[in-house]
Amino acid sequence: MKKSCPFLVLVFFSSFIAYSQSIATSPYSLYGLGSLYEANFGLIPSLGTAGIALPSDNFINNKNAASLVNIPANNFFFEVGGKGIQSFFEDNLKKENRNNFQFSHFAFAFPINNKSAVSVAMMPYSSSSFKISGLKIPILDSSNEYYYLNVMGTGGLNNLDFSYAYKLSNKLSLGFSASVLFGNTTDERTYEINSSVTSIDKKVSYSGIRPILGSQFKMNPSLTFGLNVKSPTRVNATKIQSVTVVNGTGTSTLETDEKSNTDDFYLPLEVGVGFNKAFKNKLSIAFDYEKRFWDATNQSDMYGNFSNQEKFALGLSYQKAKASRSYFDRIKYAAGVNYDTGYLEVDNKKIEDKNFSIGASLPLDHLSSALFISYTYGQKGQITNSLVQENYHKLTLNLNLDGIWFVRKKLE
Repeated sequence: MKKSCPFLVLVFFSSFIAYSQSIATSPYSLYGLGSLYEANFGLIPSLGTAGIALPSDNFINNKNAASLVNIPANNFFFEVGGKGIQSFFEDNLKKENRNNFQFSHFAFAFPINNKSAVSVAMMPYSSSSFKISGLKIPILDSSNEYYYLNVMGTGGLNNLDFSYAYKLSNKLSLGFSASVLFGNTTDERTYEINSSVTSIDKKVSYSGIRPILGSQFKMNPSLTFGLNVKSPTRVNATKIQSVTVVNGTGTSTLETDEKSNTDDFYLPLEVGVGFNKAFKNKLSIAFDYEKRFWDATNQSDMYGNFSNQEKFALGLSYQKAKASRSYFDRIKYAAGVNYDTGYLEVDNKKIEDKNFSIGASLPLDHLSSALFISYTYGQKGQITNSLVQENYHKLTLNLNLDGIWFVRKKLE
């Protein structure tokens, strides 16, 4: 079966491009749980997604729960975000483009006292949506016979995140998160061989809880280090499937909403480290390194393998004066680059993702309310006999609203 994988992948991606108007996500959403979703809050998308060591002083930093202790006293942050993506797909034969608009997240966070804070966030975790039609595939061990495959996939997983942070000292804070993963994917397939058509409708429901530990250490007022560890997690899966066969003698139902267990999906250990350095000239630099140990999960897909993944993110930001009367002085500008080796390996080639980003934080008041705008250009995959190259433009809008709680007016 592995010997025919490059052929199957090539034909699949060619078919994907031909029918891209019906597709909601990347062609790589065929793998595993689908395309894993990166929901980054506030200014983080403009920084190349670097943020493990950033504070949550003017937006909710979802990359490290330990940062929540930096939310100003009596303040309440509420954030909502979305993004628009224009993608261009290309292989050896075709070129195609498509547009996609996605909900990113909504979240709220607030301090409990001067040492602790909490947050709750809802965001997508993965998306699996694709359509292929009339895929001609040779029958194994036969060079003259073929069958035709039609597939439509939809669905994905959601992430409901609960986080708590505690300040152990003026320098060290810890964060604890529980990511509740849930959702389902559907897969509707028909196999046409001569005059026989077999239809398989499958729905797989997933659920799991992933513990996450974060910490931040403030070496001095201008330098902070961050650590984030996501534990290995089993995502439980349950399958409901129906199978029917139509041929010259009539219609036969082999299964009707049969419920059964299927292979669970395993998320790997993930470790991330980062630092954030502020300079006297109002310039700040943030850097993250993350590694995901997919090899240890011993998982593979019929089209390829899961292998260890590394991510590098570097971001720069500049703000002339946070408390200035001038609106333009309070705007924070940012730029960043990101390199992701990817975790999918097809025909011994990793599906890499490279991008750069620019953006700004536009203040809406003299507190922390702001509109965060970022633009990202990136490239995923490469043009080979078994892969498609995806070039994309991404516009991200995050809105953070800051309210003050429990403040009483004093009478003079």
